[in-house]
Amino acid sequence: MTGIANGDLESALRLSRAMVAAADGGVFETIAELDAERLALLRSYRSGNDQIDATDRSLLDEICRLNDQALGLMEHHRRIKGRELDMMAVGRRALTAYSTIGMLR
Repeated sequence: MTGIANGDLESALRLSRAMVAAADGGVFETIAELDAERLALLRSYRSGNDQIDATDRSLLDEICRLNDQALGLMEHHRRIKGRELDMMAVGRRALTAYSTIGMLR
């Protein structure tokens, strides 16, 4: 069963790489789909394996590393969007403040 299990992990690793690429590009809809596919593969691997050998451990470690990287990239994009929204709110407040001053003239 190891060949199938390794195949599941290798496919999950490919999906993890695709998730990092999607996160880097800000394509969040794709990430959710890829994550669901990856979860199914990891569950399939787990159901067919009682023990994890060194090769599988290496693949799982790389999947974890890529997962952390994708999460970091998504958090970075979230912070960028939050900052953009903050700047828009500042702009609206400034516009409101200046528009009332202009009416007083």
